[in-house]
Amino acid sequence: MAHESRPLTLGLDDPGPGTGAEPGFVIRTDGAARGNPGPASLGAALIRLDRPDAHDPRAQPDATISDYLGIRTNNVAEYTGVLRAVRLAAELGARRVELLLDSNLIVEQLHGRWRVKDAKLAPLHAEARRLLAGFDRWSAAHVRRAENFAADAMCNEAIERALAGGPASVVRRPEAR
Repeated sequence: MAHESRPLTLGLDDPGPGTGAEPGFVIRTDGAARGNPGPASLGAALIRLDRPDAHDPRAQPDATISDYLGIRTNNVAEYTGVLRAVRLAAELGARRVELLLDSNLIVEQLHGRWRVKDAKLAPLHAEARRLLAGFDRWSAAHVRRAENFAADAMCNEAIERALAGGPASVVRRPEAR
């Protein structure tokens, strides 16, 4: 299978705000499972690429997802987070996405450098690649866990919220400009 990820050099090819750049998001996602498998969740933070702080781990997200998934493995939760976030970005009109993930496994698999050996992950990987192909450009890069604290916090929030009887899913979309 040919690999065409249309990789980006993060930050260097971004024309910046106000230049008519294609709409897009920096997407930070995380998945969590308490036990493996165990109660699992995902968190995602989407930050508009036209913002000067788009790549700052402390940037306030423009959109977020916090979902409780039930009993899943950590890797299934991680992939599900990518899928949910990429779908939301497409729904919001993005033509470009930059995934910043603390799962090196997913980054390497999305770029085709590592094989998908786990049968549970194969359909999730295939769906992620299909969704990403719908963007004009996409990239996926590994970041340290410490840089992914917003998505991690949303994972923990989802598990606590669901176990306390709250809604399984909370999605916050950008306010109309």
